[in-house]
Amino acid sequence: MGASIEPAAVVTRFAPSPTGFLHIGGARTALFNFLFARHHGGRFLLRVEDTDRARSTDAAIEAILDGMRWLEFDWDGDVVYQFSRAARHAEVANTLLASGHAYRCYATPEEWEEMRAAPGAAKQPLRYDGRWRDRDPAEAPAGAPFVIRLKAPRDGETMIEDRVQGRVTVRNGELDDMILLRSDGTPTYMLAVVVDDHDMGVTHVIRGDDHLNNAFRQLALIRALGWPEPVYAHIPLIHGADGAKLSKRHGALGVDAYRDELGMLPEAVDNYLLRLGWGHGDQEIISRDEAVELFDLDGVGRSPARFDLKKLESVNAHYLRVADDARLAALVLPRLESSLGRPLPTDSLPMLQGIIPELKPRSKTLNELSNGSAFLFRTRPLTLDERAAKLLEGEGRRLLELVRHALADVPAWEAATLDAAVRALAEAQSVGLGKIAQPVRAALTGQTTSPGIFDVLLALGREESMGRIDDLLAPVPAGAAEDDTGTM
Repeated sequence: MGASIEPAAVVTRFAPSPTGFLHIGGARTALFNFLFARHHGGRFLLRVEDTDRARSTDAAIEAILDGMRWLEFDWDGDVVYQFSRAARHAEVANTLLASGHAYRCYATPEEWEEMRAAPGAAKQPLRYDGRWRDRDPAEAPAGAPFVIRLKAPRDGETMIEDRVQGRVTVRNGELDDMILLRSDGTPTYMLAVVVDDHDMGVTHVIRGDDHLNNAFRQLALIRALGWPEPVYAHIPLIHGADGAKLSKRHGALGVDAYRDELGMLPEAVDNYLLRLGWGHGDQEIISRDEAVELFDLDGVGRSPARFDLKKLESVNAHYLRVADDARLAALVLPRLESSLGRPLPTDSLPMLQGIIPELKPRSKTLNELSNGSAFLFRTRPLTLDERAAKLLEGEGRRLLELVRHALADVPAWEAATLDAAVRALAEAQSVGLGKIAQPVRAALTGQTTSPGIFDVLLALGREESMGRIDDLLAPVPAGAAEDDTGTM
C-alpha cells in the first residue's frame, strides 16, 4: 500500500467488519462508493476491518466477498485486511508520540473509578479527564502499563463541509483524547481507519451518518499527522416503511437472503438500493450503465430512506420480465430440486426454459417462477390440492373424459391443433373454454393456477399429458371408497 496517486483522482473504499453477512445497509454503502468511483473514473477499494479478532470469522469474510461478487461490485486491486497492518498503525502512533501530538496515559483502574465518581459524572458518558495529558511520564511507576492517547485540540471548533449533510460543526472541547494504542500495543479502530484510508489513497469517505461523530475525531488525528483531508459524505441510514429503525421485520436481512431465500436478481437489488436515498427525477428503473453515468453525491438526500420489501419485489418483477430465459431457467432449476427434494433429469433444463416465458409475466421472484414451474416435474399420480380436487367432481370429471378423447385424436401435438380440438369440444358442449380448461388444469398440474392450458399441454408433451389425465380417470380400486371413509 501507499502507492502514489494523481491528486485529482477519486478513490473510494468500502470497509465492512466481518462479524456477519453483508447486510442491506452495507450493500447500499458499497454501491454508492462503487458508483461514485466509476462515475469519476476513479478506483473503488475494499478493506476488511477484521481487528475485532473475537468476532471476525473467515466464514463472515467469505460471506461479505460473496455478496459483493453477487451484486457485481467489482473492487480494484486486492482486498486489504486491516489486522495485517497492525505494525503500520503502531508505527504511526509512535510517530505522533515522538512529535508531541500524542502522550502516554498511565491512568489506573482506581483513577478511572475516581473519574466515574466525580460530581455530575453519573449524568454524562464516562470521559477521560486528560490527567496524563501534560504530566511527566517519569511520574508513573516503573513498568506500569499505559495507552497512547491523541492530544486532541481543546479550543475552537472543527467544521466539516459534508457532501451530504452540509456544513457540520463541533466544539473541540467536546472531543476527547482518544486512545490510539491499547496497553497491549494493539491499535484502536479510530487509528486504524485513518492510517488505512491515508495509505490506500482514499479521497472520498462515503459511509453511513452514524459515523459522522467519528469524522471529527478522525479529522483531529489526520490534522495532527499533517495528512490530506478526505472529502466526507455521510449518508442517512435506512429505516423501515413505518419510519422505525430498520430491523429484520422490515426486511433487514443479509444480501445472501435476498438471493437464496427471497429469490431476487442482483440487478434488481442494485437498482432498488440505488433508489434508497438517491434519485434522478422520477426514474425508477436504472441500469448499471445508466447509474454509473448519472450517480453523484448531489443526488443523495438528507432524510432516512424507507425500505419497502413490496417495492423491491416490484422492481425484481421488472427485471424478471426482461431477463434471458436460459439464465432464469438455470437459476430456477436448483430451487426446484431443493423444493422437490430430489435431483431432476439432465434434460429438465430445456423443458423448464420452454415454460419460463409464460411464467415471467405473473412472477415477482425466482421463488414464484420455481413454484409456478413445479408442475412439470411432479411425479405421477399427482396429488391434487383441495380446490383442484373439487374441479374433478361431477361435471368436471365428465368434461375431462371428453377432453381426453378429443386430445387422443389430434394428429400433431401442436398449439394450433390442440386449440382447435378443445374449442370444437367446447362448442359442441355449449360451454365456455374456461369451463373445460379448469378440470384439465387440475388434472395436469394438481392445482387451480398455472400458465395457459395449451402452454401446459405443450410443455408436458403428449405422453405425460395423457398419462396424467388417465391417472385421474382411472377406475377407483375396489374397497378404496370404504378405506377413505374409514368404515372397513
